[in-house]
Amino acid sequence: MRTIPIHTEYIHLDQFLKLAGIVGGGGEAKTLIQAGEVRVNGEPETRRGRKLRPGDRVEVGGEVLEVGGG
Repeated sequence: MRTIPIHTEYIHLDQFLKLAGIVGGGGEAKTLIQAGEVRVNGEPETRRGRKLRPGDRVEVGGEVLEVGGG
């Protein structure tokens, strides 16, 4: 598991995937999310605007990322 720190109260899922280096851009993030390839806290997530807060866990491509506080 990798922790990706954020320095705000929350971050949108698509922005988080870009920050973590999982995707290169918003279009790629949208495609990945809408395809059902992303889970947040163990549940499938298809909303790219989902707000993530420190402590949330994102699973994508066999990797687990945790949102860390800044």
